[in-house]
Amino acid sequence: MKRNDPYSALRYKEFNIFLLLRFAMVFGWSMQFIVIEWEVYSLTKNPLSLGIIGLMEVIPAISMALFAGHIVDQKEKKGLLFKCILGFSIISLGLFLFTWPPFIKDFSTETILYSIYFFVFLGGLVRAFLGPTIFSLLALIVPKKLYPNAATWSSSVWQISSVLGPAVAGFSINWIGVHWSMSIVLVCSLLALTALTQIATKPILNPKIGEPIMESLKEGVKFVFNNKTILGALSLDMIAVLFGGAVALLPIFAQDILKVGPQGFGVLRAAPAVGAFLMLIISAYIPFTKNAGMKLLSAIFAFGICIIVFGLSSIFWLSVAALFFSGVFDGISVVIRQTILQLKTPDHMRGRVAAVNSIFVGSSNELGAFESGLTAKLMGTVSAVVFGGSMTLITVFLTGAVSPTFRKLDLQKDVEEHEKIE
Repeated sequence: MKRNDPYSALRYKEFNIFLLLRFAMVFGWSMQFIVIEWEVYSLTKNPLSLGIIGLMEVIPAISMALFAGHIVDQKEKKGLLFKCILGFSIISLGLFLFTWPPFIKDFSTETILYSIYFFVFLGGLVRAFLGPTIFSLLALIVPKKLYPNAATWSSSVWQISSVLGPAVAGFSINWIGVHWSMSIVLVCSLLALTALTQIATKPILNPKIGEPIMESLKEGVKFVFNNKTILGALSLDMIAVLFGGAVALLPIFAQDILKVGPQGFGVLRAAPAVGAFLMLIISAYIPFTKNAGMKLLSAIFAFGICIIVFGLSSIFWLSVAALFFSGVFDGISVVIRQTILQLKTPDHMRGRVAAVNSIFVGSSNELGAFESGLTAKLMGTVSAVVFGGSMTLITVFLTGAVSPTFRKLDLQKDVEEHEKIE
């Protein structure tokens, strides 16, 4: 294997299968979220209802995260992932039925709406286990020296599936309707289950099998809060995502402000993921490990600027461009954060650290959606987006000012140490 080989992780068969599985899951999940967003706003015409979708998912995701991390570290990863995908399939089937006109013809709008919220809530339970399981499984598929490259390709697949999921959702809503769009999601879950059968069962690396749950949870939380690098990266990204959640309001922009319909909605929703994907591909050739702290701060600052431009724009293609570049800078943030987590986390604690990560960052997407919906209700849609972008800029300034150590963070030495070991 060549040094600095951008395709090094792709030379492992199981890693390619893992990428296919991740693509199917993220594509299906992101498509499902967009379809449900569209359906809920069409039913209610209330921006707060979009925020409630996020809240319904984030409550179980946060509540169960630490417990899920403990279970992931105690259990075999392939079997646990099978249960997660199966649960997602059942939820998608439920949403498929509750968007089917013959099935819901005698139901009131409130009944349909609350049923959708219920299935989204169940999705939050599944997601609490899914993220830590995937994070832990990745580390068992490739050698440690390839973690940065594997994290880049894994994030790239996440982004391209996030591109295609919303884009396909936007067009499929227009072409075949909300109900049949959900059938595509079901196919994705079956594809993921099939791919999983091609990955071998992995060993459990935790030396403390059977450890009391409270001791296990305390150890995981203590590790994250004592590791200033991990804590700083998670905190910074959490605040940025929390206040930069403009994408939750895209149905309002598409339907009421830019007036571009479901196709335009799909383009808007896909634009940031396209930008992030292109940046992630570039990062496979030009790693961001050197001077990672300043690069992360700069990327999130630029992300906040893009969100403000999007909020103020009334021109469709300017809005698309602002979202595209927000994705570019978010892509840099994702690569650096995932590299930090993979390099700084011991094998036996990956489930618990990923669980804390999901509380800090993953769940902040849904909290950000709720914050955006609530502020849009209180101060108007445009003002809410500009407010969120401004708070992101303030967060970057404060983090850079109070944490000179984080500004000087450099991951290149960690990468070189792993290369020497292996």
